[in-house]
Amino acid sequence: MAAAALRLLPGRARDFASSGYWERFFRERGGRAFEWYGEWQDLRASLGRYLRPRDSILVAGCGNSELSEQLYDEGYQDITNVDISEVVIKQMQERNAHLRPKMTYMVMDVLQMDFPDERFQVVLDKGTLDALLTDGEETTLSRAERMFAEISRVLQFGGRYLCVTLAQAHVSKMAIEYFSREGWMVRIHQVSGNKAGTSEGEFALPIFVYVMTKIRRVPGSALCILELCAEAQDKPIRFKSTEHLIEAVKERQHYSLLRSQINKNPSSGTVSLDLCSKDTGRARYTLHVVHSLNVKASFDNKFAIFIVPQGRETEWLFGTDEGRKQLATCAGFWRLVTVALHRDQHYEGMEAIQAELSEKVMELAPPGLPAGQQVPFLSVGGDIGIRTIQHRGTSPLSGEYVIEDVKGDGAHYFRRLIFLSNRNVVQSEARLSFRGSHKGNKKHKKKKKTASINSAEPAAVPAGQSIDKTYLCCAHHRAMIAGLCLLKNPEHLPEALIRVLVIGLGGGSLPLFIHDYFLQCSIDVVEIDPAMLEVATRWFGFSPEDRLKVHIADGLVYVDNLAAEASSSYDAIMFDVDSKDSALGMSCPPPAFVEKSFLQKVRTLLKKEGLFILNLVCRDTQLRDAVLATLRETFPLLYVRRIEGEVNEILFCQQQAKHKLPPAELRDTAQILEKALRQPGQAWDTTYVLADVLEAVKLV
Repeated sequence: MAAAALRLLPGRARDFASSGYWERFFRERGGRAFEWYGEWQDLRASLGRYLRPRDSILVAGCGNSELSEQLYDEGYQDITNVDISEVVIKQMQERNAHLRPKMTYMVMDVLQMDFPDERFQVVLDKGTLDALLTDGEETTLSRAERMFAEISRVLQFGGRYLCVTLAQAHVSKMAIEYFSREGWMVRIHQVSGNKAGTSEGEFALPIFVYVMTKIRRVPGSALCILELCAEAQDKPIRFKSTEHLIEAVKERQHYSLLRSQINKNPSSGTVSLDLCSKDTGRARYTLHVVHSLNVKASFDNKFAIFIVPQGRETEWLFGTDEGRKQLATCAGFWRLVTVALHRDQHYEGMEAIQAELSEKVMELAPPGLPAGQQVPFLSVGGDIGIRTIQHRGTSPLSGEYVIEDVKGDGAHYFRRLIFLSNRNVVQSEARLSFRGSHKGNKKHKKKKKTASINSAEPAAVPAGQSIDKTYLCCAHHRAMIAGLCLLKNPEHLPEALIRVLVIGLGGGSLPLFIHDYFLQCSIDVVEIDPAMLEVATRWFGFSPEDRLKVHIADGLVYVDNLAAEASSSYDAIMFDVDSKDSALGMSCPPPAFVEKSFLQKVRTLLKKEGLFILNLVCRDTQLRDAVLATLRETFPLLYVRRIEGEVNEILFCQQQAKHKLPPAELRDTAQILEKALRQPGQAWDTTYVLADVLEAVKLV
């Protein structure tokens, strides 16, 4: 807004309701029009459908806006303008005396008008209610009620009160509740366009047109029609209560502010939002808006949409800010909107998704994109992915969860355990294989991802698949197992019994893999949630036996009891347990598991050269540093393995070792271990699991 206009703004919001303020405003401004909430061309689509050339129209609080003049020139000539300011009425009379002789201007207070009852078919208000209803205080609300009562009095039945407003919270609540209580039909339009322009600036908040239609109340009927038409939508959405309609308006305002933020500061970071189903109100799509500052924007590569295949939204490339930025750079687009598809929703295919999303995602297009510009919809090979829900369950400890099969990168399918309290995190994962086939002896290689606009129809996971126990999906599990090379001299491992304690079962992949490929290991698994044992057994091929025992207990209590008895000693203790408190900066393990007093008990359960392996997931830098400091106080030797593309860090802790191994020697040791542990006839590439993952281990 220009400096001159800023000087004319009042010191207090309540002054907008003062006649003295408006007299000064129009005297100092002169005859120059001031369009608070846009001109006729901005409002035509919303207002035009409720105006007829033969209508008798009252413009309440006309100011010096050109809206009445523009309406007159379009054929709406029965227009009466009123305003509380004598100065502006005189200005407007002089300006239109000869050009628009049928136009009437009168000095009048909208709280007490001189017109007879049912005089007009339309009352048009552009910003007057907002100027009058400046806050939610009782005296202000009382003035607004008087204005509404006067509007109701002068309107005919079937007439429309058209209110152009910013719809601030107190304004929206007052207007919607008042007219719905009176039995009027309430419909709200959001003005089309990124934002409504003014002659001297723009509002970041959207402009709304409230359409209140006066209808005869049916005695005894509680029916109230409440509707909202979002931008460019012809079909209104109906609401059951005023509260729901008011909330919907707030959501549109927040969405508009978000769009404004994206365009004003594209380098501020990723912006995310959910699009919900009209039928159920549940999230159907999650959108992430990312910018690649390495791409020079032009009309051809300024904007694109990327559909993430179902079940792959947790992958680094699609599930992290860094990954999505890399995706935008690789795809060659300045602004990229990634779209994740939700479980429990049905999608017909790429073409159907494109048709459903086209209108909504174009609202996120960069400013200046030419009209009619074709915006590409991209995907991985034109495929929307496959997701099949195999089982749903609820646990008192873990809450709601699902077991789902998804198609991964390439031809492989995977089974996943997802806790719905943290639906974007894969809790456990196992690769599926066709029964009778072996997928071993092949290194897992990532295929290059390509963008395509081809359509694809949905499919189901092929039948006849079973858990592939030869493959560890999780990189942190591979690192934890590789850490076993820090135990005794690897050449002697096959001859020695190794006792392992694992806290946290999940789908059972970690202890099951140790059991199957480290035949000298005896494993105790502690799991607090009995439902997880059932999940692991039924859905992930887990089966307890003599060398693999499961104890249903709290890991903290279990360790406490063992430490008190002083009757057990382990070669390795592994913690792979998640925290249920999402407010913490550490999602694995719960804080109690890394308190010094508890770690000292863990240490007493280890043999002298034993190994404590901790899966740490901590986004809070200070908290992470505190955990490492506590571990150093308890264990003299501490190695860390960071998992590329993930927050996970694997910490290897020892109280003493025969040799302190630098990273290069760790890799050599892992290769020796691989040779010593390879079992005849097993199709498992242990070099991939052990040697490769230990390259990045370092002593801290």
